[in-house]
Amino acid sequence: MAADPSLLVDRSFWHRPLSERMAVIAEWRWESPFLDGHVDEAIFGQDVDFTAVLGYPELVEISRRPQDFCSGKGSTNIVDLPVDALEYFSSFIVMDDPRHARQRGIVARKFTPRHLQALLDSVERVCAEVIDGICEHGEVDLVETVAEPFPLLIICDMLGIPRSEFSTVLRCTNVILGAGDMEATGSEDVFGALLAAGMELTGLLQELAEDRRRHPADDLTSALVHTDVGEDWLRPEELAPFFILLSTAGNDTTRNAISHGVHLLAQHPDQKATWRADLDALTPTGVEEILRLASPVVYMRRTATTTTSVAGRELWEGDRVVLFYGAANRDPRVFADPESMDVRRSPNPHVAFGGPGPHFCLGAHLARRELAVMFRQLLTRLPDLEPSAEPQLLESQSIPLVGGIKHLPVRFTPTPRRSAA
Repeated sequence: MAADPSLLVDRSFWHRPLSERMAVIAEWRWESPFLDGHVDEAIFGQDVDFTAVLGYPELVEISRRPQDFCSGKGSTNIVDLPVDALEYFSSFIVMDDPRHARQRGIVARKFTPRHLQALLDSVERVCAEVIDGICEHGEVDLVETVAEPFPLLIICDMLGIPRSEFSTVLRCTNVILGAGDMEATGSEDVFGALLAAGMELTGLLQELAEDRRRHPADDLTSALVHTDVGEDWLRPEELAPFFILLSTAGNDTTRNAISHGVHLLAQHPDQKATWRADLDALTPTGVEEILRLASPVVYMRRTATTTTSVAGRELWEGDRVVLFYGAANRDPRVFADPESMDVRRSPNPHVAFGGPGPHFCLGAHLARRELAVMFRQLLTRLPDLEPSAEPQLLESQSIPLVGGIKHLPVRFTPTPRRSAA
């Protein structure tokens, strides 16, 4: 069928089942790796054109050319927003070098596998705690009881946020991640709800940072406010945006990969059985296949800084270029039988954490660890867990930044708590 770009920005399109959406996008991609799009954005009153990038090689090339395709004019929105608002909610992912390199470098020094080792070791404990909370029930909403709390508990532990504040962080991050969904925002005033949630998170972090300046602890907040002599550090006005970024972008991929993964395994019981039969060997590849198929981050925008071309497509300075990761992750030029689930797939060079280049996800190592631990425990402790209804997706005004699942009822045979064993 001829590509209909209006469908891409139709909110109803993004509420179709994942496989249906991807089948349509596959037909578009077969015609061309590029699709001319247009969005009439209601919240901020903007009417703009963009170029959708659906092909893997094209997306990778653009990601590798940050000098030609910048992030500083907006990467998390297709329309233009005030720079202050962008950076407040998205920190350095909406910046270009040298500012991006400086802030990311400061955080990266505290975010290495060596520095994170204690946290990585705690992932198993937090996962067991979360599953202990549901294992005797037999029927729960997987999102509310597992997918939402698990990665956010780890982030709170990493930052040193006390458990007494967990519900506040969860509520605020749900508002930011579900900005187009009335159930998440609790208000039709989307921008007002976003601002209120951001301010509440900022206040919480400022109190924590002040406490850690006086009473250092073994957590990331302490590491960021106390630096070695000669080291650069995040300024107070930079710390809060990074916290908002970590508490949202730091959990949305894991959260939605868990929910989508459970649903995908239910749709492919043979793959679930294969994975369970060889957990040690297949957990790494099984996790990567879930990330490829789910691609929780739907898109990131780049803006052409000069007149240039990609794969023969001419682009002009100022053109909005929107990278669709899920479409690239099913490109048959790179992935054999791309619509099928194969937990043995290797190699699997998916771009669920972004394309190669300066904006590749800083937390990919932690997210992979979280997903490996969670699916290993789900497959062993609750082996017959399966959805009891179709996933309920987050509402969006147009193209969602994150392909989020807000409810997924599941059922399973109750089992004893591990702590009681």
